[in-house]
Amino acid sequence: MPYLLAFIKIAIIMAILSLLSIFGANWLVVHSTKDKLYNASNEIPHNKVGLLLGTGKVLSNGNTNLYYTYRIEAAVRLYKAQKVDYILVSGDNSRKTYDEPTTIKNDLIAKGIPADKIILDYAGFRTLDSVVRCKEIFGQSSITVISQQFHNERAIYLAQHNGITAVGYNAKDVSRRYGFKTKLRERLARVKMLLDVAFGKNPKFLGEPIEIK
Repeated sequence: MPYLLAFIKIAIIMAILSLLSIFGANWLVVHSTKDKLYNASNEIPHNKVGLLLGTGKVLSNGNTNLYYTYRIEAAVRLYKAQKVDYILVSGDNSRKTYDEPTTIKNDLIAKGIPADKIILDYAGFRTLDSVVRCKEIFGQSSITVISQQFHNERAIYLAQHNGITAVGYNAKDVSRRYGFKTKLRERLARVKMLLDVAFGKNPKFLGEPIEIK
């Protein structure tokens, strides 16, 4: 019986610490990035490069991913408003049958973005990789991040801790029901991000610099 009570106490303490970590990480990210987020293209400052964070176009059930659709629309609006000169598409191309950057590029071109204004980063496996590589590989110290607000917040926080001046252009978000699981994962992702920052986590791949002229 004493062992059971001790186990219950430890479990309760761990649960409380986990909740504090989740809520604390979320508060820190939200409050440190709130003045860097924009919903209107006419209000956001100009940057040479817009960093479009990739995601899959099609969900596992075969439906179109609305996060993907809305990010494409946001990138097109921002470019046509002349708020970015280039769109750096950063996504996952970890296997031959999965290529986020090229898929996104094709859809951007279909919506009128010139091909020579689109740069692809095939090693954007995580948000951390995308942000850090934007500086270390593509030489950008001031960027506009393009994604949904919750994703922009985390990306901007990472940028701030890697010597990058960043603002975020918020793509349209999805409904609460549609994005419920994603928002839950985001809370855990913020805790992991703070650990990555604390321990100096690096991207999976770096490589030779690529100049965006």
